[in-house]
Amino acid sequence: MTAAKLVRGALFYLLVAVIVFISVFPFYYAIITSLKTGTALFGTDLWPKMASFTNYVLVFSSGSFPRNLLNSLFISATVVVLSLLLGITAAYALARVAFRGRKVILFAILSVSMFPQLAVLAGLFELIRATHLINTPFALIFSYMIFTLPFTVWVLTTFVRDLPIEIEEAAIVDGATPWNIIIKVFMPLMWPALVTTGLLAFIGAWNEFLFALTFTSNNDERTVPVAIALLGGASDFEIPWGQIMAASVIVTVPLVVLVLIFQRKIISGLTAGGVKG
Repeated sequence: MTAAKLVRGALFYLLVAVIVFISVFPFYYAIITSLKTGTALFGTDLWPKMASFTNYVLVFSSGSFPRNLLNSLFISATVVVLSLLLGITAAYALARVAFRGRKVILFAILSVSMFPQLAVLAGLFELIRATHLINTPFALIFSYMIFTLPFTVWVLTTFVRDLPIEIEEAAIVDGATPWNIIIKVFMPLMWPALVTTGLLAFIGAWNEFLFALTFTSNNDERTVPVAIALLGGASDFEIPWGQIMAASVIVTVPLVVLVLIFQRKIISGLTAGGVKG
């Protein structure tokens, strides 16, 4: 191995180490801070001298954080189910059914996701207030679908286009209906794309803050991002930093676990259609 290859290899691993450090250190520091209490919270040591789970106990025992956690889980899971159900049926129609204006509809769906949340906030608030959905989970489910559904439809449409049409033709010859083709033929082949889009939709709904803050004013109906933001006290000295860090760790752990479980499916879904064989 030449010296040039050794240098390139060393630089590559150094770059990987820097990226991993930048990505992991904030989460690591949040864990360390969540294990501190009292004046130790303001120390700069990278390992607590005395680890304590008091902050985690306080987060679950005070306030409505457990209810907020369940709210986020229910809303995010519902958003994922609806996004995938509507996304896969729309993707089948846009990719396989020939009709006039198909490309226009597809680009219109994609363009919806390009608008920032603030641009649609006022109009969406009036719509939700007119339908009496304020302070209900359905207000957040409806609003989150605005940015999860376009992405889901676009990705799944691209994936369906890459599937061999011979599979669909064989199913039609056997008497399969369009719904049977979607459920029994396409879905088993689309698991990587479904897992990828579903997980990204879940992360987007789980972390969303602006709509959750605007459309909910009752503590029992809020989601965890808003609940964490409202943990602060009247002044900087009263802010429970330890509890905030503990709550942040609790909220982040499910996302990390999901990514670790489905990492192979995520990679397959992101690279599907990238290489033509």
